[in-house]
Amino acid sequence: MKIVTSEQMRQIDEESGKIGFPTSVLMENAGRAVAEETRRILGGVQKNILVLTGPGNNGGDGLVAARYLHDWGAQVTVYLCSNRPDNDENLRLVQERKIPCIEAVQDEKQETISQFVSSADAVIDAIFGTGIDRPLHGIYPHVLEQVNEAKIKRKSLIIIAVDVPSGLNADSGAVDNACLNADNTITLAFPKVGLYTLPGAEKAGKISVVDIGIPPHLAGAVTTELITAGMVKEALPARPMGANKGTFGRVLVVAGSINYIGAAYLACCGALRAGAGLVTLATAVSLQPALAAKLTEVTYLPLPEYRTGIIATDAARTIQERMGQYDVMLVGCGLGQYPATRGFIKALLLKPGLKLPALVLDADALNILSTIPEWWRQMPVEAVITPHPGEMARLTATSVDDLQSDRLGLARLYAAQWHKIIVLKGAFTVITGHDGQTRISPFANPGLATGGTGDVLTGVIAGLKAQGLSLSNAAVCGVYLHAMAGEVVRARLGDTGMLASDLLPELPLVIKELKEKYT
Repeated sequence: MKIVTSEQMRQIDEESGKIGFPTSVLMENAGRAVAEETRRILGGVQKNILVLTGPGNNGGDGLVAARYLHDWGAQVTVYLCSNRPDNDENLRLVQERKIPCIEAVQDEKQETISQFVSSADAVIDAIFGTGIDRPLHGIYPHVLEQVNEAKIKRKSLIIIAVDVPSGLNADSGAVDNACLNADNTITLAFPKVGLYTLPGAEKAGKISVVDIGIPPHLAGAVTTELITAGMVKEALPARPMGANKGTFGRVLVVAGSINYIGAAYLACCGALRAGAGLVTLATAVSLQPALAAKLTEVTYLPLPEYRTGIIATDAARTIQERMGQYDVMLVGCGLGQYPATRGFIKALLLKPGLKLPALVLDADALNILSTIPEWWRQMPVEAVITPHPGEMARLTATSVDDLQSDRLGLARLYAAQWHKIIVLKGAFTVITGHDGQTRISPFANPGLATGGTGDVLTGVIAGLKAQGLSLSNAAVCGVYLHAMAGEVVRARLGDTGMLASDLLPELPLVIKELKEKYT
């Protein structure tokens, strides 16, 4: 499902007009779709509904929705936050039905809106859509504050935003202080980037996308998409009846150190639970007995040590002698950043002329690479890197705050510069490659903000790559499956106290459900 910026949406609207879908048609379709979705959200329309309208097309959508809701039996009131054009046909049709219309200019003290908000079952915010990119001023913040205050006093009040909540920047996700905390956002034709970017995502509530009649091919040039279950199901690897473990690929996991033994365990299990046929763990020789007691399904490549539990620099030669046997190599989880480890990473990944398998790099591999100028020029091989914001900030020599303020833009910029696939983790994980094709996860789960969940994700991506997926598809599917497993655990346990290992048994079940549900 394509995700658009405000400018892309404007261009799509313009192109729609050229092929027989003018603004008036799209507005009628949008208003009806909003009304239908509102009816679904509220469980019927025998409700008292207040519609807030603004000066532009978003306000027009609200007027159309008000008309349909009234015709279906709702008690509708329209609050005109600004004047509409004299020839506004949608306002005329509302007034023709004798739907009460209150003008904000005649409600200087906001006493009337306070009265209507206090008795409403639902408020529809149709003041501003995607076009607003400046602070709210004049009457608008006062009107929205009335609704926010009513919501604080009465939790049962349902707030529904049309396209985006007014005061939310559709591109950056930045929000005005007066922006409503919507329970639901009904976004038109295509989701907007700002709805999947914090802090805007916190204001949007549950997001539903409604069809307003725009032909999908008009968004063909858009390179950003929301990951969907159908997209993942289509990309999942086949599991032929005559398969053997070689059919499902071989993963070499290079991970673990004396202080981070669990990272190696979680990465290996992530690969196995994603369906890899064989997983080999390359780790410091002294750690192998402890890990073998728990990881009974993997094979081992014990590595020479710098000191107890820390891989020696010359261990790179041990791996290089065998890595041709593997389809993908995962490097970084829990390795630490010891001097010997730094030498090991350089010798393993940046040796000129070395033929490497597909790479999945995480954690300390990335932290070490961030200290090496233009590391990407020394590693001209297909790779997925999976940084969290702190690691990405180190790789790009920027601050976490600056990075988080433009996750999508910066991920694209550096994916193109480094010629790597970047999985920028966090709420609404971003996956992007050097070609600009970008996917955004629809999930934000605070339960995943705990140690080890990233190791599981990296293992899942490697396990999918081993089974024949492209690195790009492995990254997209891995992010979605990992997040879905998190949602299953959250539904059962809540988002407090979730452990990374809780995800592991859920992964095969999520894959099974996807295959069965979307067959």
